[in-house]
Amino acid sequence: MKLEQVLHMIGGDGETNYASNSALQKTVISKAKPIVEKAILDLYCITFPKSLSIADLGCSSGPNTLMVISEIIDAVDRRCHHLNRPSPEFQVYLNDLPTNDFNAIFRSLPGFHEKLKKEKGRDFGPCYIVGVPGSFYGRLFPDKSLHFVHSSYSVHWLSQVPSILESENYIGLNKGHIYIAETSPPLVHKVYLEQFQKDFTLFLRSRSQELVPSGRMVLALVGRIDSNPISRWCGYIFELLAQALNDMVSQGIVEEAKADSFNMPVYLPSIQELRGVIEKEGSFHVDQLEIIELNWDQNHDDDNPNCVPDVMTSGNSIAKRIRAISESMLINHFGTAIIEDLFERFAAKIAGHLSKEKSKVSNLVISMIKKDEDRLVASF
Repeated sequence: MKLEQVLHMIGGDGETNYASNSALQKTVISKAKPIVEKAILDLYCITFPKSLSIADLGCSSGPNTLMVISEIIDAVDRRCHHLNRPSPEFQVYLNDLPTNDFNAIFRSLPGFHEKLKKEKGRDFGPCYIVGVPGSFYGRLFPDKSLHFVHSSYSVHWLSQVPSILESENYIGLNKGHIYIAETSPPLVHKVYLEQFQKDFTLFLRSRSQELVPSGRMVLALVGRIDSNPISRWCGYIFELLAQALNDMVSQGIVEEAKADSFNMPVYLPSIQELRGVIEKEGSFHVDQLEIIELNWDQNHDDDNPNCVPDVMTSGNSIAKRIRAISESMLINHFGTAIIEDLFERFAAKIAGHLSKEKSKVSNLVISMIKKDEDRLVASF
């Protein structure tokens, strides 16, 4: 599977589009806001650049796309007022794969700029925003051209399904599953981890070349808080999707060989695995790492015991969220005919799971500082 040509969130205005089914991602962005603000202000107050270059990698489209950019601009502008300094120019790069719905982003920009002028006055800025299509598993920007890099809910996507799982000799290695499951052979976890290590190393190396000395980066991704490779989020949620597919196989609706050859190009690293890649690659210092645990269903409020939606409503809500991020890959592999049936079955599987236990998703938010090359050389 050539992921760059296939993977994209569902665009447009339909019921299953990403914009309407990204409440969980919005909550993570909101809860990570203090970490993002600290990182950008620490950088700005050391260097005071006249022009501040910011990249948001894996920006997708919808209301969340400009949310982080707005928060960064607000934080810097407030600090400038406090210090009685003029605001810098803002150069913003919005990156995603070429199949992303960039047109929806571009249509929203006039309103975004008008809002900035209204809230901050005509002397603010200016703020330049451009789209940058391409994979972040490689270079996207010139050397030392960025001050700050942000990415939310993107780095856990791999550049590809581990190649061994798509090779002729191992095509059924993960039979009955589409991600790492309790009954998957140990080799499945091994090749997924190796693919993540390879991809994330390339990601870090590319960003280290693009960031200025002491540049900052904040990443938010789904991960694991222990060494168990079966995460409570994708380990369970994708296993339920696999069960729905297996039911369709047993009923002759989906070819068994087709189901056996489908695996998700995603990996949820543990904290130790994440730190291990960062330390081995060597370009960044970890400044802060926080864990944000959230309910699968964002309509379930832990602080309000009376706010407990019925499990079928939750099942439908969560199924739409997974559909928004996975439909493009499922259609590419299975075609469009099975999609509605598959996600109806999937929603019922989720509802059955939630009737037995309430599940959480673990989000890792990590703030990093690019190491100073001159200091590294001087230390030898």
